[in-house]
Amino acid sequence: MVILSILILNKAGGLIYQRDFNEGLNKLSSNDYLVLAGTFHGVHAITSRISPVPGSGGLEVLESEQFRMQCFQTLTGTKFLIFAEPHQPNIDVICRRVYELYADFVMKNPFYQIEMPIRCESFDRHLAAYIKPKQ
Repeated sequence: MVILSILILNKAGGLIYQRDFNEGLNKLSSNDYLVLAGTFHGVHAITSRISPVPGSGGLEVLESEQFRMQCFQTLTGTKFLIFAEPHQPNIDVICRRVYELYADFVMKNPFYQIEMPIRCESFDRHLAAYIKPKQ
């Protein structure tokens, strides 16, 4: 499994977490990540409205020759974006595991304020322990 990057967006489209897992990636500025999060949030909202299937959740997968992006949206509107190598299998399983780690180590943290940037060392450690050995 090769995961390139993980982004977490709050329900308003704000970037609350970003982490790269591959040193070979081109580094973006923090402003670029904020623009990426806001742009994706807008595209996701538009695609959910224009979908011919009622109740569609919007854009879920974007594939290119260089990467694959998978979006997992929770019932509360939080979005988990995972960027991986193309043709990476079981990204939906990885998304759900990242969400479980988020629920266990961020949402159960009494010092975390909902919708604010995630600064939780235990979440970082457990996420790295899950992603890095599989690289």
